[in-house]
Formats: sequence, structure tokens, C-alpha cells
Amino acid sequence: MKKHTPNKTSSHELLIKTFTEKATLKNEIYHNTLKAFKQLKAELKQMSLDLKKEIHQHSKDILVEYKEQGEFMVELKFAGDVLIFVMHTNIFHFEKDHYIWKQSYIEKDNSRSYCGVINVYNFLADSFKYNRINDAGYMVARLFVNKENHYFVEGKRQLGYLYNDFPNAVIDRSAVRAIVESAILYSLSFDLLTPPYDAVKELSVQDMNDASQYLNMKTGKRVGFRFQTDDDMHL
Repeated sequence: MKKHTPNKTSSHELLIKTFTEKATLKNEIYHNTLKAFKQLKAELKQMSLDLKKEIHQHSKDILVEYKEQGEFMVELKFAGDVLIFVMHTNIFHFEKDHYIWKQSYIEKDNSRSYCGVINVYNFLADSFKYNRINDAGYMVARLFVNKENHYFVEGKRQLGYLYNDFPNAVIDRSAVRAIVESAILYSLSFDLLTPPYDAVKELSVQDMNDASQYLNMKTGKRVGFRFQTDDDMHL
């Protein structure tokens, strides 16, 4: 009796097919996300020029500055805040309890759920100016882009509900500009509050003698503080 052996050719073909399809999909999404990030850079650069021109009509002391920190990171500094935009180079999927799985757009084509991501963080400008390495920033939003250039945003306040039409919304420069403007408005909406007195009432002589150590006392809008009128503690 002839011994049964697995169909190696079929298994190999399945392997190649799966590998090729997945690699092609992720490569396409990567390039879509990179294109969106380049659009973001262009809009940020133009916005910094526009804002600087308009704001300096009122005060030349208010800083507005655009700065690239490499291919995948860029920052926009305005007044006392900095928004940092970082494109992740990997492609992501979502946990099964994520709300996108309830959309018919995803049910019809599961590959639409794979996305590239651009994260948006807010820091205090002085944290970088004075090299306060212990200071904290926080995520304002994250922008997801899929194989069809459709996008949605997870974020705080208006960033979490204005940009969530994943089945229909296509990323372009006008969409990018609107997202950036919302991120700026959100960041400007909250002031740095004084920490509780008991949290800072003691300071050593060494701390006072070491000016840099004193400046490195942890500061941030969220860590050790709370946002004024901000009771939304999660994305």
C-alpha cells in the first residue's frame, strides 16, 4: 500500500500566495501612509508660514515654528506648545473588540482593516528649550490610513468624533489641514495648572544648588496635573 504524503506543492503554493498578498498589501498601505505624511509635512510648513504672518500682526513675540526631525517625524511649535507628528513605519491591525469591526465596510473586505498610523503628541515648548528630560507629553490623536487611502482618527474631544467616517473619508491635504487645526485648538484649550502644594513643598539644598536639577522637576499638562475642564481620561 502506497504511503500517503502531504501535498507539498499545494502547501508551498499557499505559502507563497499568502506571503505575497500580505506583503503587497502592507507595502501598499505603507506608501499610502507615507504619502499622507508628506501631505502633512507640506500643510504644516504652509500653516506655520500663514500663522506666523497673521499672528505677528498682533504680536511678534509669539513663536510659530516648523521643524523636520527626519523622514518620519516633524514638529510644529506655537506659543508654549509643541505638536510632534510621528509616522510609524509598520502596519497595524485592530483588536477584535475595536468598533471598526462593526462596520460593513470592513465586513465586506477584511484587508481594509489593516492601517498605517501617524501619532500626534503634545509637549510643552519649554520642556525642549530647557532640556527637561523628565517632562511628559501626551498623545492628542492618531491617524489611521488604509489601502484605499481611507482614514479615521482616534483622539481627544473633537478629534475623536469629527474624523471617524472610515468607509467614506479619503485622506488629502484639506483633511490633513483640518486635523492639524483641531489638534492645535485642542492643545491650546488647556492650561498648565499649579500642582498640589503638598506635592512640591519640599526641595533639598542639592536641588536648589543644582539649577539644572531644579529645571528638570517633572512638568506636563497631564502627568502631575490635570486639564482644566478635561474629565476625559482616555482616548
